[in-house]
Amino acid sequence: MWFITLLVLIFILGLLVLIHEFGHFICAKKSGVFIYEFSIGMGPLIFKKIGKDNIQYSIRALPIGGYVQMAGEVGEDDDKVAKNQFMCNKSGWQRFLILVAGVTMNFILAFVLLFVSALIWGSSGLEPIVAEAVPDYPVAKAGIEAEDRILAINGTEVNTWDKAQILLNLKSKNDTYTFKVQKKDGTIKEYDVKPVKEKDADGNETRVFGVQIDTTVKRGVVNSLKYAVLKFGAVINSMGLVIINLFTGNLGLSALSGPVGIYGVVGQSLSLGIQQLIYLIAFLSINLGFINILPFPAFDGGRILFLIIEKIKGSPVDPKVENIFHTVGFILLMILMLYITLQDVLKLF
Repeated sequence: MWFITLLVLIFILGLLVLIHEFGHFICAKKSGVFIYEFSIGMGPLIFKKIGKDNIQYSIRALPIGGYVQMAGEVGEDDDKVAKNQFMCNKSGWQRFLILVAGVTMNFILAFVLLFVSALIWGSSGLEPIVAEAVPDYPVAKAGIEAEDRILAINGTEVNTWDKAQILLNLKSKNDTYTFKVQKKDGTIKEYDVKPVKEKDADGNETRVFGVQIDTTVKRGVVNSLKYAVLKFGAVINSMGLVIINLFTGNLGLSALSGPVGIYGVVGQSLSLGIQQLIYLIAFLSINLGFINILPFPAFDGGRILFLIIEKIKGSPVDPKVENIFHTVGFILLMILMLYITLQDVLKLF
């Protein structure tokens, strides 16, 4: 079973990175940028073919994504390439489209998967309406009842269960959470809720509030489309909330997962069936797109940031400065990834 899980993990990561890089590839090609290589996989070369367009199409040994090698991604770097084929010499609008194309492809893939999944299996509601307040648990004891709509948690507006779950995982003073709810009669009340600690089947300590959500399944094309739009927005919103609270310290790095942590999630998804696996691919695709568009070094968003700076100052940024910026950022990302992976490994014991 572990081998199958590993193969599925490699397939998922490979698919997401490949889709991302294909977005850059097709947009760069349409913009007339000279492309040295489009590779499926990373590492040692297994197979290559030079196309009629003079691009090297490669298959490499490690099936963990791919890449597009373009001329002049930062500055002119090859005297054998025509000036107008360097990416850095294209218009600002063309460069922007090339940079966002990868993220766009990830978002399109996620949206399609969410829509298709809902169309096949149906979808449950996302509205933060309490289906049941479990008796003798904190939420019920505080006074929250079935059909109450959660409007905010600790002063932050809530519009989906996804966002509510993120907020309930953040640190809170005295481990107490203030729920602002709208009752069935329309009145608005606030309740302080302190979760109880219990142990799950694996012996891990969890915090339990005792609230159940509506799992009624809705079907049809319109409902599927509505679900895909709302779920996509909910995941984006949740990702933004996670990033903000990582910087403020309300959420620890232990909440993040690397390849080892994702491996565990893939295993769980496989045990739950193809529907859950499709959702996981959509979720990870949104995550990859969201992270890549952040204005951080080595990400697409970091390169877009330099494009914006160039437009503001009216001249290109020194390529050496930009290269140092992205190199340092990449090193920091690798250090962070190693730390997260170590945390994931320690959780296994």
